[in-house]
Amino acid sequence: MNREDFSMLDGDIVYFDNGATTLKPRKVIEKMDEYYKMYTSNIHRGDYDSAIKTNMAYDGVRKIVANFVNCQEDEVIFTSGTTMSINTVVFGYMRKHLKKGDEVIISKAEHASNVLPWLKLSEEIGIVVKYAELDSDMELTVKNIEKAITEKTKVISIAHVTNVIGDVRDIATIGKMCREKGILFNVDGAQSVPHMKVDFEKSNIDFLSFSGHKMCGPTGVGVLVARKELMEEMDPLCYGGGMNQTFEADGSYELKVGPSKFEAGTPPIAEVIGLGEAIKYLEEIGMDKIHEHEVELKKFLVSELEKIPNIILYNKKSNSGILSFNIDGVFAQDSSVYLNNYNICVRAGNHCAKILKDEMKIKNTVRVSMYLYNTKEDVLKLVEVLKKSEEIFRIVI
Repeated sequence: MNREDFSMLDGDIVYFDNGATTLKPRKVIEKMDEYYKMYTSNIHRGDYDSAIKTNMAYDGVRKIVANFVNCQEDEVIFTSGTTMSINTVVFGYMRKHLKKGDEVIISKAEHASNVLPWLKLSEEIGIVVKYAELDSDMELTVKNIEKAITEKTKVISIAHVTNVIGDVRDIATIGKMCREKGILFNVDGAQSVPHMKVDFEKSNIDFLSFSGHKMCGPTGVGVLVARKELMEEMDPLCYGGGMNQTFEADGSYELKVGPSKFEAGTPPIAEVIGLGEAIKYLEEIGMDKIHEHEVELKKFLVSELEKIPNIILYNKKSNSGILSFNIDGVFAQDSSVYLNNYNICVRAGNHCAKILKDEMKIKNTVRVSMYLYNTKEDVLKLVEVLKKSEEIFRIVI
């Protein structure tokens, strides 16, 4: 759907690497160009017309984000992306509020950005990082989350949708359980917010992170939604202009409150404006429509690949547009190079989920990740090329 909006699709390309980053519609590019061409200025500093217009454009995106994920405007912090958002949670809030022996539950299917900060915090203050068990399909169930909880559990930090298995976690049920038990709930929304409806308030989420570039927006911008009362107790990771009320030579200083406290210096202004336009674009199409389209394509791809004897599928059942596979006896990166020969773009490797190998018993896979502009024709082209995979070493070598 909407393929005509994406300049990159004017050529003979099949783009299946949407889990890494998505293509950008013309509307988003034009909106950012408009800022650079028509009213470039910094924010919250100037009193002239273009500066006032920039203020309104930048600050207006907070409302767009708030409506999109159902939170309050003053709970929306602009960051550089999901990685920075999660690091802000871990080192701005959790470092102050957790102590030695406190348990944080994650899973072995998590992205590096939701593993390494916790490992570093464990090294610093002695928290215990626990891995909730995955089921036989490598999915994380509510039941296995419950099994992992003890009286020492202070935080559950998981992806809503994982980037290799693509399982959709029941965050509404997990969030309700966390609220009842007094456990903080941190959600990595990098692979869910761009693809389906996410409700911050109804899911009882405390911290939600996502990136603009995975949802038709620009690189270098993301969002941390932090529950207001928790944000007030969170420290910024960066200090400078724009985030302070005052500072004096005697060493005294006072920081601003709310999101501004976490947005020191000149932010990615054009990128924030582009993010707002991307969200409006997705909402015009409809998040339910996008999700249904991706799931339908994934099921179609699975049904076709199951007919090819040398294709190994790892996550046939997950209810998202992500499919991980290998060609039997072929290194994943070689498969990716082979597909590139036919202008088919996929991801190969461990996908920044390096400890998932403990469960999958394999380090590297090929990943197809769908988005709104992918079609059955894209799928059939991939399938036809994979049917000829005996050519792979002639092409790769």
